Amino acid sequence: MSIEERPAVAAVEVPALVAGNTFTLGELSIGRVLAMAAAAPADSEDPVDRACAIALAAERPDIAVPSVEDGDVDHARIDRHYSLTRVRSLVASGGEGTQDTVIMRGEVEAVLRAARISREDRTVLLKNADLSARRGSRPMAIASAPVGPNDIVGAFTVHGFVCIRQATANDITTASDQWARVNVWSVGLRLQHWANVALVFLLSISGYYIMDPFFGPVATDHPEQAGYLMGIFRFGHITCAFLWLGLGLTRLILAFTSRDPYLRWPTLWPLKSKEDVKHLGEIIGHYAFLRREEPLYLAHNPLQQLAYTGLYVAGGIQMLTGLTLYATYHQNNWFWQLMATPEHWFGMGPIRLFHAMVMFCMWAFVVMHVYLAIRADSLDRSGGISAMFNGGVWVRRGTKPVDAPRIR
Repeated sequence: MSIEERPAVAAVEVPALVAGNTFTLGELSIGRVLAMAAAAPADSEDPVDRACAIALAAERPDIAVPSVEDGDVDHARIDRHYSLTRVRSLVASGGEGTQDTVIMRGEVEAVLRAARISREDRTVLLKNADLSARRGSRPMAIASAPVGPNDIVGAFTVHGFVCIRQATANDITTASDQWARVNVWSVGLRLQHWANVALVFLLSISGYYIMDPFFGPVATDHPEQAGYLMGIFRFGHITCAFLWLGLGLTRLILAFTSRDPYLRWPTLWPLKSKEDVKHLGEIIGHYAFLRREEPLYLAHNPLQQLAYTGLYVAGGIQMLTGLTLYATYHQNNWFWQLMATPEHWFGMGPIRLFHAMVMFCMWAFVVMHVYLAIRADSLDRSGGISAMFNGGVWVRRGTKPVDAPRIR
């Protein structure tokens, strides 16, 4: 997830290094992670300190560079590729109060070895860091640990990384505004979404014609002339079906390998906490016009994710029943014999009927999905529909989504 500002360009002095994109694992906002990266003594001449401070001032002028004393910096060494900086009054993640904190910043692998991070977050962070490195940046990982009584430093938690790169003459800054653009949907996710839309539409039209030809020779008094037209629809249906199977396989692989957290398998489970269960009822009440407000989710709310997970299940069933119908005429090896087993149990008629019923259920979802998307965009004015084209939504600064840090 990343935040971009509304463009308001201003010329600045270009430093030797530039702090580019900032990646956060979600616990802290991008501004807070960048502020941690910028924590240094006021007179520091370190080019990384200067680059992070300039980026913070340009992108988030509402967040001050944390104050650090000269003796509170333990620089990186040959045998330790990260620095430790003590901030005695760091603003807490919730924006309320301060706390004594030690900030670790340095090479991604070195920080990950020294800090605490879940396996899932580690995978996502490494994939994003690798992509940034391929684009010419050097990711600098950021972690922090609280300082307790008697100056005992607790366990370090990784928050994300800041991309450091050489400055160019074209580097510019963006001014702050009361709205922030949050990049939510990656290019891969959007491509999969629209590929699904196209294939489901083509499969539905061709499948409905195969079930009930509504024009052409079959619909007239000349059914003997129907073979060619029906053959075109059957060929189109089967071709789109195998393309859809390939798309489904790709989605399954990405669920375990993607660097995008919204494509990973945990997103398939919509109710991750008691809070989500509670909000599910509130969201249903809002959609039923029984509640004026609803809990704000940056990505999918529990009801949406529950519906999308159900759609994945329906799509899987549709693929299996489609393979069963196809296998009826192609039982020339063990795989197609296995896929045709349900047809031997129940007969072709019930399988075809069930296949068609699932199609109508999916179209009922499509109708509700389009209606709710237009309704939400009209009420929230966050650009949710356009986000499926450009990947980002606009959120007012100061907003605290349920599934994301406060937007600052």
